[in-house]
Amino acid sequence: MSADLELLRTGEIEVVGRILDASNSTLLCSITGNDERSERCVYKPVLGERPLWDYPDGTLAGRELASYAVSEATGWGIIPPTVLRDGPFGPGMVQLWMERDEEVDLVDLINSRPAALRRMAVLDAVINNSDRKGGHLIPHPAPAGTPLREREVWGVDHGVTFSVEDKLRTLLWQWAGQPLTADAIGVLERLREQLDGELGDQLHEHLTVAEVRQTATRVERLLRSGRHPLPSDDWPSVPYPPF
Repeated sequence: MSADLELLRTGEIEVVGRILDASNSTLLCSITGNDERSERCVYKPVLGERPLWDYPDGTLAGRELASYAVSEATGWGIIPPTVLRDGPFGPGMVQLWMERDEEVDLVDLINSRPAALRRMAVLDAVINNSDRKGGHLIPHPAPAGTPLREREVWGVDHGVTFSVEDKLRTLLWQWAGQPLTADAIGVLERLREQLDGELGDQLHEHLTVAEVRQTATRVERLLRSGRHPLPSDDWPSVPYPPF
């Protein structure tokens, strides 16, 4: 992982093309390190962000990095390696491109309820993800015949996160109201501690004081209830379009 982050932080970025179905400027790039290692990455320049009335503070790129920091703190490795750095069009988020298993039907994957998506549902509840679409799920390549319930999945596109208002919108409501797993409870307990330390310091670099405080409140709420959250009656519970 450290080698991936070093490549993202210091490699030379060359724009290959634009990902057209993204709402903000999202560029597919190649990135080459001093050791000649070359990978593909996604670059989202702050300059190309569309202003959002309900996310007036900071940048979407900063929220992407904050989401990655929380993902790393969980130990679940849900979000691919992500950094903030200068690029061809100024500062922006740079994230390692992960190859999707195109043989996996996303509807079938979601309906199979793999443990990976249950973990992602917990992460989304913590970061208050308001846009967990099907297209933001990247199934890992796996040997032929691997059951969908055993598949690992990356999550991408976390620019609209950490609102102080409850805005959880997701396709992952399959566990709504169900008890959290022992693993999830242990992770949340560690997050509660880390938000008072290094993780909290990391988030303060990109979020407001109120947003970091509310993140800690969401963690505490999940621990008190011991259950996955239920959809809100005050906010659409599923993103549109869902895929």
